[in-house]
Amino acid sequence: MAEQTAHPEISTTAAPVSGPQGVTKPDSAVVRDALGVGIAVGLSGFAFGVTSAGSGLTLLQTCALSLLVFTGASQFALVGAIAAGGNPFAAAAGAFFLGVRNAFYGLRLSQLLALPRFVRPLAAHWVIDETTAVALAQPTRRSVRIGFTVTGLTLYVLWNLTTLLGALGAEAIGDTDAWGLDAAGPAVFLALLAPMLRTATERAVAGLAVVLGLGLLPVLPAGVPVLVAALAAPAVLWLKGRASGRAARAADRSDRGDDEGETNGAARTTARGKGEDR
Repeated sequence: MAEQTAHPEISTTAAPVSGPQGVTKPDSAVVRDALGVGIAVGLSGFAFGVTSAGSGLTLLQTCALSLLVFTGASQFALVGAIAAGGNPFAAAAGAFFLGVRNAFYGLRLSQLLALPRFVRPLAAHWVIDETTAVALAQPTRRSVRIGFTVTGLTLYVLWNLTTLLGALGAEAIGDTDAWGLDAAGPAVFLALLAPMLRTATERAVAGLAVVLGLGLLPVLPAGVPVLVAALAAPAVLWLKGRASGRAARAADRSDRGDDEGETNGAARTTARGKGEDR
């Protein structure tokens, strides 16, 4: 749905522990934050239900998408493309590629959650933007699991419930833009992401991603600008690597110049000493 590095020191301590800035975060605080995200984003399922029904999908098809796909951005991309008259197979392909990002989330979450093998297929269904953001913000493995579980459960239940209500009451709800429901998910995700952009590199990646995503939105098909925006990270890291390389070479040349100066100075001193001896 509505994309930070985890703290390297993930502890397995069960009791409330100090976070990365030494702030204690008890289980109740983790649950409160997770519930806030789950409720705020879950309610935007209304917008999907209305949009899906308006695009011509049946009630069963709409609910099946939320139950089985459960990745809001891909769902909106799919029904949006269908509503615009696009080919269903092309729409499905675009939604699939948009949802590929969840696989990368899973690579990191699998290390942090360290769930038993038989639970992993079920947990994979909840690997989305919001659960990932809440989980990565936690300082311990216990709080990561609590944050992931509470966010996933709350969001899954509410998203599917509001999808059903939105599809049933599409005509009564009217234009979702007037309610602002379509903006709830992205707004919550940005609120989670902004405090975690601590370094200049992270802020540069986020800024470039915004420019790419918004700038290409009018000229590329739905869902594609998001994929292009993902190139912001390697682009910024490449530029940073080049800048670091130039700085290292400049420092190396400076060091060699200093060494040569010292060597020449020593040679001149030695020469003067020999002249005085003669």
